[in-house]
Amino acid sequence: MGRGNELFAVVTLNEASGMLRQHVKSFYERQETIPLAKAWGRMVAVDIPASSPLPHFRKSTVDGLAVRAADTFGGSESMPALVQVQGEICMGRAPERRLAAGEGMLIPTGGMLPEGADAVVMVEHLEDFGDGLYGAGRPVAPGENVIDVGEDLGEGEVILSRYTIIRAQEMGLLATQGLLNVPVLPRWRVGILSTGDEIVSPDVVPAPAQSRDINGYTLLGQALASGCDARYYGIAKDEAGELKERLLNMLAENDLVLLSGGSSVGVRDLTAQMIDELGKPGLLFHGLALRPGKPTIGGVVDGNLVIGLPGHPASAMIVFDTLVRPLLDGSLLRTQVLPQPEGRLTQNVYSGTGREEFVRVRLERGADGWLVEPIRGKSGLIRTMVLADGLVHVPLDVEGLHAGQNVSVRLLRRDEG
Repeated sequence: MGRGNELFAVVTLNEASGMLRQHVKSFYERQETIPLAKAWGRMVAVDIPASSPLPHFRKSTVDGLAVRAADTFGGSESMPALVQVQGEICMGRAPERRLAAGEGMLIPTGGMLPEGADAVVMVEHLEDFGDGLYGAGRPVAPGENVIDVGEDLGEGEVILSRYTIIRAQEMGLLATQGLLNVPVLPRWRVGILSTGDEIVSPDVVPAPAQSRDINGYTLLGQALASGCDARYYGIAKDEAGELKERLLNMLAENDLVLLSGGSSVGVRDLTAQMIDELGKPGLLFHGLALRPGKPTIGGVVDGNLVIGLPGHPASAMIVFDTLVRPLLDGSLLRTQVLPQPEGRLTQNVYSGTGREEFVRVRLERGADGWLVEPIRGKSGLIRTMVLADGLVHVPLDVEGLHAGQNVSVRLLRRDEG
């Protein structure tokens, strides 16, 4: 392989992330324009400024009477301030006249204030004396019950920062600016291949010593949840010629290739050798100081990422969530870190020194906050991931965590998309 024992040097998760990060930055310089109606879940490619203030006119927040605030001063229920109504404001139409002293106009919620008005008296505080004469049973201050021009956002203000993921509320904000076409990052193209002589398709009844493919579908789901254009390429046998042919085909069609499995150390070494020989810079690391997830390899072939994940389902999913997902969803490039829920650990957790660990946990509500219950199970058990709400990180230099200790939980369940 040309690198000797360097291939077997295990790196930390942070070191592996750093090695890969420098090779993904170019992907975040790309840009395409798509219709706003198809922008949900996509990532903004550039800072987007407001082209106009929001709102662009002064509007009422209540049903009531648009007035000059000074005309209501001193008013009370027993002695209301008198205002002569000069008509009613219609939604979607600008008032045609300016208010003079002692005048007002009836206004609906969201209606445009007439010139001269600077406040709105709520309808609950009005008394109709007939012939257009109304009494304000309480005074209002200037600006009360009014949204001013630009109060939501000012012209030129950045409304969406680069790498923001577009949700329903961001779609609405873009619509306020008339942006029916949005600059976004292209979706990552991710190819997924399961490897191993013992792996068969889920539609096949497995013979003794065979297993249905789990990782192909869990990784496909994780890639789709990360906003990728993901494709499952099926299963490859542990044979050099077939692996190389499949890998070359996937590299030609994808930005990132995910391989999982490999029935022996020799096969993993063969995959590592292929990565190293197919293009530059080749293999970057061969093994993580991580539990579960030690037999992870990673490299770059002429600009395309290749990551070999463990064969055990829980291991593969955890490595994806902690190493791969941050590359795909832009979180490695964003300065804002989403808060993680904290809770009290219900059991002791032991972790060997010299590696960091991610423990699967379930969250339960306690009398004074969240209870964090470790889920016991080996990395080959997929159901432990189904039961888990999140992961608790045990750092590299910590031998374990104690029951009763407060811990942060990296959520696995993401209902908000």
